[in-house]
Amino acid sequence: MGDSVRDTLPRREEPKKRLFLVEVVIRILKEKPLGAVGGIIVLLLFFVGIFANVLAPYGYNEIELASRLAGPSPEHWLGCDNLGRDMLSRIIFGARVSMIIGVCGSAIGVGLSTFIGMICGYVGGKLDIIVQRFVDAWMCFPMLFILLTVMAIVGGGIPQIIGVLGISDGISRSRGPRSFTFWIKESMYVEAARAIGAPTSRILLRHLLPNILPIVIIGLSMGMAGIIMAEAMLSFLGFGLPPPIPSWGGMIAGPGRQYMVLAPWMLLWPGLILSIVVFGINMLGDALRDVLDPRMRGGLGRYGAVKKKTKVKESAEA
Repeated sequence: MGDSVRDTLPRREEPKKRLFLVEVVIRILKEKPLGAVGGIIVLLLFFVGIFANVLAPYGYNEIELASRLAGPSPEHWLGCDNLGRDMLSRIIFGARVSMIIGVCGSAIGVGLSTFIGMICGYVGGKLDIIVQRFVDAWMCFPMLFILLTVMAIVGGGIPQIIGVLGISDGISRSRGPRSFTFWIKESMYVEAARAIGAPTSRILLRHLLPNILPIVIIGLSMGMAGIIMAEAMLSFLGFGLPPPIPSWGGMIAGPGRQYMVLAPWMLLWPGLILSIVVFGINMLGDALRDVLDPRMRGGLGRYGAVKKKTKVKESAEA
């Protein structure tokens, strides 16, 4: 009789499960308005960087001596520099340079930090002690001193800057994945995988890596802002990209600082754009941390717990 009564009751329809990426985007839009603004800024950076050849009205090194130090006008919306080059075009191509260096350098840094952190956290013992002492020694030196020394040896250029900044960022950020690996490797499913004889590579790739993926995504987004700032700093000090490659830091350091009284727009626009882009990336990174990090209140762990509780309630009512 109980089964017949249960059959007559209307069954609650299960809500459709959204994709993980869609759920993250929706939560950022609802709960993190500054993060949403930061995401729009990052999307604009990628759009401008990818389509720089189409969006720029002039070439980044196209010289027009008649327009030297010309102010903003209908022909040159943001003015011209000391060689008559269009500032808007150089800033647009500078967005491409910052996008390439930021994404590639951050990807190298995240890959290296994840590899070091997972290996040290899972293996432990003498390997962990030796590697962590090297990381401690690396972090004891001023980062600016290390970057200037290495760049003076390898020389300027986009590949060199990407490699140097990516490796430096990866070594410095390796402790985050390491701490997560220490925490996750004591879980019962990891112990079960060891018990049935699963190889170490399978445990690392199938059980540990998916669980530390949130902190990897956070490191990728927040590391990008630091690398873009570091590239601008190196270019400002003369150890970054050589001219005429359009770099926001190089535009500020060279003619922008020299002609800041006669043509203040040469210093204003690159500095303003650099500040807006770094602000947007940092806001997006903070929002992703709040949404994805299970250690944060309202993060991924709490979200998963709410989903489980909902399913348990629905099964009990059924």
